[in-house]
Amino acid sequence: MRKMGTALAAGAVALTFVAGAASAEEINVGLCVSWPGYAMLEIAKQKGLAEGYEINTVIFDDPLGGQAALAAGQIDIYECTGDYTPLAIDRGTGVVTVAFANPSFGVDHVILSPGVDVSNIKGKRIGAPQAYIGQLLMGVWLDGENIPLDDVNWVNLLADEAVGPMLSGDLAAAYLYEPWISKVMENLPGSTSAADTSEDWMLKTGIFTDVIYMNGDFIKNHRGAALDMLKARFDAVGWWHDNTDEGNQLMSDYLQWPLADIESVIGTNGKFLDGGIYMYDFDESAKVCGVLEGEPPFGLENGSITTVIKTINEYWVRFGLMTEVHDPAAGVDCSLMAELVGQGYRQSFEARK
Repeated sequence: MRKMGTALAAGAVALTFVAGAASAEEINVGLCVSWPGYAMLEIAKQKGLAEGYEINTVIFDDPLGGQAALAAGQIDIYECTGDYTPLAIDRGTGVVTVAFANPSFGVDHVILSPGVDVSNIKGKRIGAPQAYIGQLLMGVWLDGENIPLDDVNWVNLLADEAVGPMLSGDLAAAYLYEPWISKVMENLPGSTSAADTSEDWMLKTGIFTDVIYMNGDFIKNHRGAALDMLKARFDAVGWWHDNTDEGNQLMSDYLQWPLADIESVIGTNGKFLDGGIYMYDFDESAKVCGVLEGEPPFGLENGSITTVIKTINEYWVRFGLMTEVHDPAAGVDCSLMAELVGQGYRQSFEARK
């Protein structure tokens, strides 16, 4: 789901933040990879939507390394895929999901090499990143095709890393997203997409989604700042909706992506892109948390955030990554969203024409 850019930090040891003004409180924010959906707090910083705070952002080349940095308190806020939440509970990291940010709306695919299908994939090598959305999507697809997960040989590769092995014939299948899907399919005649996250049943599960994580001690000891950052993040989503062209260019400059690649993920209508991602407004995310009345999009139930995390946990157990299903509430803190609702904060918008 997430493209690796050039504006990367090697990991926790490489975290260096620019000191803010003496009167500003520093907030350290991590993006698990270079990805448009994760750049909203950078927009908040650049457009002055978080007065009184110095937001320092760092892009990781390692989603699990970013989780470790968050658990250690080296960063306060982390935007990444929600599939790590059950693992955070299992490992007692103290990291919590405070809101859902955006579901995958078809940007994530299982791509098969020429001549490969469910009848002959057994024993072949497949590429997907471990404990990340790629392994989850690949595993859900295999499971749905009644193919045991140990019938294939897993290779731990991020999407950009899987392009070369796919083109050389070293992989039978890989988890990919744009622009890597196009790079493979345009240069590998006969390759096909076996599954993608725009399928209705996948959207209804809610499991292929990006979330906003926070360090639990940050919420406990700096609750006012945590609340302000969550609001600033949704304010930035609203600003992007109203100023999509400028916002996309800002993301292009920050992430060092071509503008066309930004648009191929997040679109140009200020809300979603078919085959890309769908940006929740505040009200939609609050409904998923169960702190605002009404039904979320895609057939999710009000308050379904814990159900979604439990479903991910169940898949991880089936896939052998975890051994037990935990109480999903242990990895969720929707109290910040509830407090914003209580203060009267609302935000709801459609795609611009």
